[in-house]
Amino acid sequence: MSTALRHRNLIFLALLLATLTFFLPVARADDAVRQKPTIVFMTDFGVVDDSVALCKGVMYSIAPNVRIVDLTHQVTPFSILDGARFLFGASAYFPAGTVFVVVIDPGVGSTRKAVVVKSKRGQFFVLPDNGLMTLVQDRDGLEAARDITNPTWMIGAALSSTFHGRDIFSPAGAHLARGDDWTQVGPELDVAKLVRLDLAPAKLDDHGLTGEVIATDGPFGNLVTNISGEEFLKLGYSHGETVSVSIGKANLKIPFVRTFSDVPLKKPLMYIDSRGRLGFAVNQGSFAATYGIQPPQVISISRQHSPKQ
Repeated sequence: MSTALRHRNLIFLALLLATLTFFLPVARADDAVRQKPTIVFMTDFGVVDDSVALCKGVMYSIAPNVRIVDLTHQVTPFSILDGARFLFGASAYFPAGTVFVVVIDPGVGSTRKAVVVKSKRGQFFVLPDNGLMTLVQDRDGLEAARDITNPTWMIGAALSSTFHGRDIFSPAGAHLARGDDWTQVGPELDVAKLVRLDLAPAKLDDHGLTGEVIATDGPFGNLVTNISGEEFLKLGYSHGETVSVSIGKANLKIPFVRTFSDVPLKKPLMYIDSRGRLGFAVNQGSFAATYGIQPPQVISISRQHSPKQ
């Protein structure tokens, strides 16, 4: 073999080794991220005491390698609707295999079931059967559901009648996250018989649109509605136009704009929010406080233009 050929071979081997050295650690890191189980945890417990930490301790004891993502622990106390809409909004951004542990449970200790539900997107939901799955069910569909009855998927010799978040939902979620066979959690349930929230949809007709204020947006006081942006746009309004709106007993004229800064400070606006719904806000203020509006409240909006033929 000539000196020149040996030199070329050495250069090739050096380049190949450098390439492998660069890519192999990245591949191993990616595999680790893919394989690390994720629990998304949401409650109405707040964070002033140890309730959330106790639940996490149970999860880590069963699945030490689990990654726990706190969705929120500031859900309006006892508000199943708020829990349902947060679950609906967040679950769309997590991959198949994610386990959601949700404890908004005003019926704790009663005859309501504790369940595991699998959606058709391949996500698992560990929660009380009280309507929390309604919005996810409508969007994604449900594959199956099971009643949590297997005591080996719970914690403690004597279950608390008031802290199922610690004793039932947290351990069941951790068993799922570490890969245990979920069919062992308990008997199968008919997904068509799961409890659903009784939610009246927004109504669009020749006169206009009727909907509802269903919540306020965190600390900002923006109004959250059940009216989709698509439904509102069918009324014929464009950005910059003023809209006549009735919210409860208040009759208002509000500009429809793209974002908060499109109106002067402390002035009201209508906009399509980040989840695609019609919202009401005050630029750097609270719409709810300014106009004394608390959900639920009926919203009525007239058409701006005649319906298209």
